[in-house]
Amino acid sequence: MVLDQFAPAGVLLLIAIALTFIILNISRVFGPHNPTTRKTDAYESGMAPIGPAVRRLPVKFYLVGVLFILFDVEVIFLFPWATVFGQETLVKGTQGLWGWFSLVEMFIFIGILAMGLAYAWAKGFLDWIKPRVSKPVYRSHIPKEVYEQVSERYAVKK
Repeated sequence: MVLDQFAPAGVLLLIAIALTFIILNISRVFGPHNPTTRKTDAYESGMAPIGPAVRRLPVKFYLVGVLFILFDVEVIFLFPWATVFGQETLVKGTQGLWGWFSLVEMFIFIGILAMGLAYAWAKGFLDWIKPRVSKPVYRSHIPKEVYEQVSERYAVKK
């Protein structure tokens, strides 16, 4: 049966999970456990931490992460296609249509990926720093004319 071929991989997975829990619990049971306020503080290069340790991250970090995972997983789909594309048994069994079918299928797949990349690019998800244009606001008790007089007096003469 086909599932019998995967039994060794399943056993290996179970052993890996069991060993992980065993090693973590051994260190918890036999290791020293005497936390102090100094030990539980956040470490910031030997300096006292300033502000809260947990801050909200900008959404752009999540967008970049999701885009990376999306395109990374999509690239993984290319490897099985590349291994099956040139199999002689499939090419002979379909009278040569297998190559054309898989080639067109991959062009469609890469086209959908390209459209997704173009959409992300057009929406500005790939722009790390988005410029903000803002006009400075004048907030001073000194009248604006005084600043203009000082600027004229010390202006660079050409």
